[in-house]
Amino acid sequence: MDIQENIVNKVASSGLVTFNLELYYDQGERVVYDIKENLFHGLMLREKDFREFIKTHDWASYTGKNVAVICSADAIVPTWAYMLLANKLKPFANEVVFGGLDTLEAVLFSKALAKVDLSVYQDARVVVKGCADIDVPVSAYVEITSLLTPVVKSIMYGEPCSTVPIFKRKD
Repeated sequence: MDIQENIVNKVASSGLVTFNLELYYDQGERVVYDIKENLFHGLMLREKDFREFIKTHDWASYTGKNVAVICSADAIVPTWAYMLLANKLKPFANEVVFGGLDTLEAVLFSKALAKVDLSVYQDARVVVKGCADIDVPVSAYVEITSLLTPVVKSIMYGEPCSTVPIFKRKD
C-alpha cells in the first residue's frame, strides 16, 4: 500500500508578511554619561568648574556611540548643563538623549522605524515578530503598530504559525 500525501506549508501560502523589529536594532555601542561626576561634593554643579571640564574633556572618545545622559545623584542640575553636554557630544556621538538606557533604546528604535517605507506593507497581512534574540523595547512594538495600522489589512503579533490578532481593517 503506497500512501502519498502532499504536505502543504500553510504558513508559506498564507500571504503573511513578517515584520522583524530586530532588523531595526542599532548596533552602535551604548554608554551612559552621568553628570554626577561633575558635581561639587556630589551636591551641586559649579558653572566655572563645569565649563572648564567641557573645554578640556576628550569628546572624541564618544565617536559613533549612543549616549544616554543622566544624573543619578539627588541634586539639582540646571538645564543649561545638559544642553552644554549635548552640544559637545553631538558632533561625535551617533545619538544623544536625556534619560537612561531604556530611553536611549526607545529613541534609537523610533528613529529607525520612522525611516520604514510603509508603502511596502499596503494592504498586507502583517505579523510583527514576537520572539527576538535582542531585547526589543515595548515602545518599538507600540510604534510599529501605530505606523502600520493606517496602511495594512491586519496586524498580528507572534510567529506566523502562532499569532495573536491585534488589528483587522473592516472593508
